[in-house]
Amino acid sequence: MTNHQKRLSVPKSWPVERKEEMFTVKADAGPHGESGVPLLILLRDVLGYVDSRKEARYALNQDSIHINGKAVSDEERPVGMFDIIAFSEREEYYRVFPDEGGRLTLTPLDADSAGSKLGKIEGKRNVPGGDVQLTLHDGQTLLVEDDSDYSVGDSLVVGNEDGDIVAHFEYEEGALATAVAGKHAGQIGTIEEIQVTKSSSPNDVILSAYDGDDTFETVEEYIVTIDENFVDADEEGDE
Repeated sequence: MTNHQKRLSVPKSWPVERKEEMFTVKADAGPHGESGVPLLILLRDVLGYVDSRKEARYALNQDSIHINGKAVSDEERPVGMFDIIAFSEREEYYRVFPDEGGRLTLTPLDADSAGSKLGKIEGKRNVPGGDVQLTLHDGQTLLVEDDSDYSVGDSLVVGNEDGDIVAHFEYEEGALATAVAGKHAGQIGTIEEIQVTKSSSPNDVILSAYDGDDTFETVEEYIVTIDENFVDADEEGDE
């Protein structure tokens, strides 16, 4: 096994320059699968808070860097879409969000917004005891009551400290949503139509752009429902 990853073969979502050097750091096993970006890349290459792996390890040993409310000590820990990164000593907070090129970027947040994170429901199953287990896009699981009105494709906002569900955004026509992959990654719009296919092909979703009169189309897999708070935070980050 090697601790290096060739830059030319990293996922398109990774915020690295592919032709500057041959190798970059390799992510450990963890949430987000192969698309998870090693924390070291964000600390060194994106934020510029450290210059080396050694400096990153020292910073992480101070327990001042948290992901989704938990202190992290592994510089190769994968970070991915909608994770919340907090720097307690700096009083800085970021949400990982895809930009219009599909790359993961850091959107600044206030402390209150950093107390919870968004998750897309990708699995739902009954478990012994009568509850239902929901699996989110990053592998996090939640137990809810059997009669809870949550469906695959919906989004939840989950508190980082207690794991409680604080908001629920249904996947339906009229909902605000963002595309997180494909050529429309990073675009936000209102779902106008969900075109259900009768074959094995994915459903198509047509959205009206949030900031204009245009429409765009993408596949259902790439859609995540959100609310206006995510739009406001993204606009503040652009400023």
